[in-house]
Amino acid sequence: MSIQSITHVEFHCADADKTAAGLCADFDFTADAPETAPDGARTIRLRQGSIRMHLASAADPGHPVAGFVARHGDGVAALALACTDPQAALERAERHGARVLDRAGGLIAGFGDTALRFVPPRPAEPADEPGLLDALDHVAICVPAGELADAVRFCEAALGFHRIFGEYIEVGRQAMDSSVVQSASGEVTFTLIEPDTTRRPGQIDEFLASHDGAGVQHLAFRTGDIATAVRTARANGVEFLSTPGAYFDALAERFGETAIPVETLRDLHVLVDQDHGGQLFQIFVRSTHPRRTYFLELIERQGAGTFGTANIKALYEAVERQSSDAAV
Repeated sequence: MSIQSITHVEFHCADADKTAAGLCADFDFTADAPETAPDGARTIRLRQGSIRMHLASAADPGHPVAGFVARHGDGVAALALACTDPQAALERAERHGARVLDRAGGLIAGFGDTALRFVPPRPAEPADEPGLLDALDHVAICVPAGELADAVRFCEAALGFHRIFGEYIEVGRQAMDSSVVQSASGEVTFTLIEPDTTRRPGQIDEFLASHDGAGVQHLAFRTGDIATAVRTARANGVEFLSTPGAYFDALAERFGETAIPVETLRDLHVLVDQDHGGQLFQIFVRSTHPRRTYFLELIERQGAGTFGTANIKALYEAVERQSSDAAV
């Protein structure tokens, strides 16, 4: 019954065709043929490496997909968790207080309106040709102030995850608290974040207000070659968040030699961090969401198993700059 991986992400949007076309053009996803359900919902399945995204839209404003979009804007509506025994996993979650939304569909309430679905492991598939992106590395989830501890306990008790890291992050006069939880397999990782409301309201508060509650702030896609992925995505028209030159000036002192040359990192605005296992490289896509809520991250791991702790502040400072630019 243990959770092994995320088989797919269920993403609700205003226009599945437009969203699919954008992801295919920007990041080289492949789309399967669209499907239209009897209730009118339209679904397009995207794939690349082991990543699977199911995009759904509905023209009928009374449809649950359209209702999700009306409340939150385009966003992650459910994460499908592969389990050796989905029914046993659902029963365990229910025993530990999870609210069952659809017993036949293995669906429970997760974080706000982002649900969790227990499913069997995906059957073995022929390997895709190497692409820009390989896998879903982690999912970042914002929760309201005062709910982080409960969210961690839920993941531990209902899902069998364990907490592997926590940090209090200050950016100027705002601050947030975070915890990272992970499945025993190591293949499912949630970064949970809550704002510190004793400090000046910041971007987590803004996410919660604009998204209307808890939900997925970003998906992090792992790549085997972040420099090529960023260059290709840039050529496709994708914009990434920038980082001040002073960050790169300090890299030699912080790490000595980096696996990707510092000048390449500077040119691409890619961040780097290091742990006992090696280095990781990451960059954040400039949000194009009308509410400035959801965005994407690209990450390359060269032995590192952590999550760019030293870069978290740099990320939020970059997002702050994007918000300031948008306000001008």
